[in-house]
Amino acid sequence: MHTQAMAAAEDRQAPHTGLDSRQTNAAARGKAEAKAEFEANKLSKRLHRQVGQAVADFNMIEPGDKVMVCLSGGKDSYALLDILMNLRQRAPIEFDLIAVNLDQKQPGFPEHVLPEYLTKVGVPFHIENQDTYSIVKRLVPEGKTLCSLCSRLRRGILYRVAGELGCTKIALGHHRDDMVVTLLMNMFFGSKMKGMPPKLVSDNGHHIIIRPLAYVAETDLERWAQVRQYPIIPCSLCGSQENLQRVQIKAMIREWDRQHPGRIDNMFTAMGQIVPSHMMDRNLYPFTTLQAHGKPDALGDKAFDADDDCGSTKPMGGSQATIRLQPLESGEHR
Repeated sequence: MHTQAMAAAEDRQAPHTGLDSRQTNAAARGKAEAKAEFEANKLSKRLHRQVGQAVADFNMIEPGDKVMVCLSGGKDSYALLDILMNLRQRAPIEFDLIAVNLDQKQPGFPEHVLPEYLTKVGVPFHIENQDTYSIVKRLVPEGKTLCSLCSRLRRGILYRVAGELGCTKIALGHHRDDMVVTLLMNMFFGSKMKGMPPKLVSDNGHHIIIRPLAYVAETDLERWAQVRQYPIIPCSLCGSQENLQRVQIKAMIREWDRQHPGRIDNMFTAMGQIVPSHMMDRNLYPFTTLQAHGKPDALGDKAFDADDDCGSTKPMGGSQATIRLQPLESGEHR
C-alpha cells in the first residue's frame, strides 16, 4: 500500500514538474531575447552615430546630392545602404539615394536576390550587367591575385554608370579596418605612407568618392548583418582567395587587437593626427631650410624622454554625434 501511494503521489507531481520546467525555460528565453534586443538597439545607435559623424566631419553628403550606393551583396554594402536610408529620413538636409549593383556574371550568382531585397526595402536601384568575370579569368594567370584587374574594370564601369544616372557622389562600403589594412599594405609592400581616405576625387577626376563607414569597426558590421539578416551573396572571386595579403594583414591586426584591445582604434586615429615635422617627407616639411627659432613647440621633439607616455587616445568617430536623429518608434531598429 505504501509503495502504491508513493507512486500515485509521484504521478500527480510529474505534470507540475514538467510545467515548472517549461515556465523556467520560457522565462530564460524571454530574458535572452530582451538582452539581444537591448544589444541590437545599442549597436544600431552606435553605427548610426558613427556614420552620421563621418558624413559631417568630411562633408560627404551635401544638400541636393544624388548618392550612388555601390551594393555588392556583402555585409558592408548592405549596412551602408541600410544606415544611409535611415539617416536620410532624419538628416537636416535633403539628398537622394540609388543603389547600384554590378552583376559581373560570376557562375552561380543569384541574380534575383538583390532586386528582390531592394524592391522590398523600397529604394531606387539599377543593376548593371557586365561580364568582367570572364575577362579577369582569361587574363589573370592561375594562382595570381585577381583583385587589381577586377577593381580596375569594376571602377571604370561604376564611374560610367554614375555619370549616366546623374549621381553627384559614389558611396563605397569600406570601413575602419579596411582603412588601417590599406595603410599597412602600402607601408609593407609599396613603401608609401598612404591609406584609404574617407573622401576623395576619383582617379578620372570626374567623381567624388565617399566612405561613410570610415569610423565603423568590421566586428560591428558582422554583428549588424546578423541582426538585420541581410541576404549575403559570397564573392567567388575575392572570397575564394584566402591567401591574399589583405586577408593576412586583416588577421594580423585582429590578433593584435585581441591581445591589446584598442590597438586598431589607435592606428586609425593616428591616420588623422599626422605630424609632418616628425616624418621624413621633404616635400611636406622644409627640413633642408630648418632653423632654430627659440620658441617652445608643443609638438616638438622629445628625443631624450623615456618612451613611457604612449597610451590609448580617443578614437576618431567617438561618442559625440554630429547629425541629430529623431527618436525611433518603439521596437524599431535603426
